Amino acid sequence: ATLGVIALNAVWIGIDTDFNHADTLLDAAPLFQVADNFFCTFFVFEWLVRWMSFKKKRFAFKDKWFAFDTTLVGMMVLETWVMTAILWATGAGGAWCGLGNASILRLFRKRRLFRLLRLTRMTRMVRLFRMMPELVILVKGMVAAIRSVVFTFCLSLTMLYLFAITFRQLVGGNEVLSQLYFSSVPTSMYNLFIHGTFLDSLGDVVRAIGAQSRSAAVIFWIFVLLSALTVMNMLIGILC
Repeated sequence: ATLGVIALNAVWIGIDTDFNHADTLLDAAPLFQVADNFFCTFFVFEWLVRWMSFKKKRFAFKDKWFAFDTTLVGMMVLETWVMTAILWATGAGGAWCGLGNASILRLFRKRRLFRLLRLTRMTRMVRLFRMMPELVILVKGMVAAIRSVVFTFCLSLTMLYLFAITFRQLVGGNEVLSQLYFSSVPTSMYNLFIHGTFLDSLGDVVRAIGAQSRSAAVIFWIFVLLSALTVMNMLIGILC
């Protein structure tokens, strides 16, 4: 049941992102208010059940998953209940000892603050990894490959820089190629990365370069062979 609610909550986050345009839960449609309160209530209840299952409560937070879930539930309660209660209280005509018109209300009503709080919802999806050990294995594999991926990225960046300088020197007198693809070293690196590594519109780019300079076209093909077919395949091999 818990796994189903977590999955449903993950789907609901996407629905809420697309269709809930209110800045706060108080301003949202009733459907979104009911759904957010339901998920918050369920996860708080689940947290309480798990906490009560520990014979010695002080040992609960030694469980890393429980500590992580506590953080997630805490952020959910902060967003759904605490912030909403503060907005309701301060907007009720000075219920908080004159804070109704104070800067706290203006601060909490800023869109950016609530949008940042909404981003914390995505962390709840991490709980799916706990329920599916296969996903954890995949993530651990990615983490183990980070070092090799970083060095592969450095190699690719070095190649982009060297070939960008080569093209700048080679086509510096060609106004067409300079304006289209190689106006500066950073621009050359960007175009080599997009068209030579990711192979976006490769045919059109090669024909445009070849029409102006055959030697530049040959060097561009050499870059494609090294970057797209060699380095990128090495990266795939590392990850797989």
